[in-house]
Amino acid sequence: MAIRPRPPTKLSSRPAARDGDGNHVYNEILLGLPPNEHEMLFPKLEFMRLKTHHLLHEPGDTLKSAYFCNSGLISILSVFPDGKCVEVGLVGKEGFIGLPLVVGFRTAATRATTQIEATAFRTDGETLMNILPQCPTLERRLQQFAQIAAMETTQIAACNRLHEVTERLARWLLMSADRIGLNSVPLTQELLAQMLGTRRSSVTVAAGLLQKAGMITYGRGDVKIVDRQKLEESTCECYGIMRRRIKEWRGASR
Repeated sequence: MAIRPRPPTKLSSRPAARDGDGNHVYNEILLGLPPNEHEMLFPKLEFMRLKTHHLLHEPGDTLKSAYFCNSGLISILSVFPDGKCVEVGLVGKEGFIGLPLVVGFRTAATRATTQIEATAFRTDGETLMNILPQCPTLERRLQQFAQIAAMETTQIAACNRLHEVTERLARWLLMSADRIGLNSVPLTQELLAQMLGTRRSSVTVAAGLLQKAGMITYGRGDVKIVDRQKLEESTCECYGIMRRRIKEWRGASR
């Protein structure tokens, strides 16, 4: 299904914003806070660098910390008793890790792990829960992000069940590029197979088809989008459905 292409937004395109220690702030939730909430929250944030495969939490873990993702990519996975897992969400500079805390829950239902080296602003879980009643804009923006994440999880589940691997791979690459603000996604085919819940051989075939069509190039540990418009035209309708829903909700909340 053809949808209007959108060039990725590079991290440097926003006006410079920094925390008290001089670290750049790119997280969209933090950037949208009014001055009084900014002054209340930022002294309670710790800037962190998260290496690839850094584990933030497992299902059942007590959520001692929450994270405002600032760059890179964090994967949310559903984990089964036999150890198998499948990705159900992606979080980049638009989002937050620790959503159960927003509604008063203290344990995680999923695994959260860094897929692309990231930075984040960490805060103590108890601190966040105590500060939310005093920060209505922060609370509302976190609630809105929770609804968007739930909508995306539902759509991804349907996508993984109904659509071909090539379409799902195109959708995943577009979602990842949107979140990191770049067209180069440093991931292996083995990891892509895990994220898509399919065999590595299927990802190899799908990536080969996209490369042959001139949409991507890929080598060891790196996939680059070279024709975003064609990639958007080749993906299933799920990517467009999610984009339109987010645009509609954000427009209505202003």
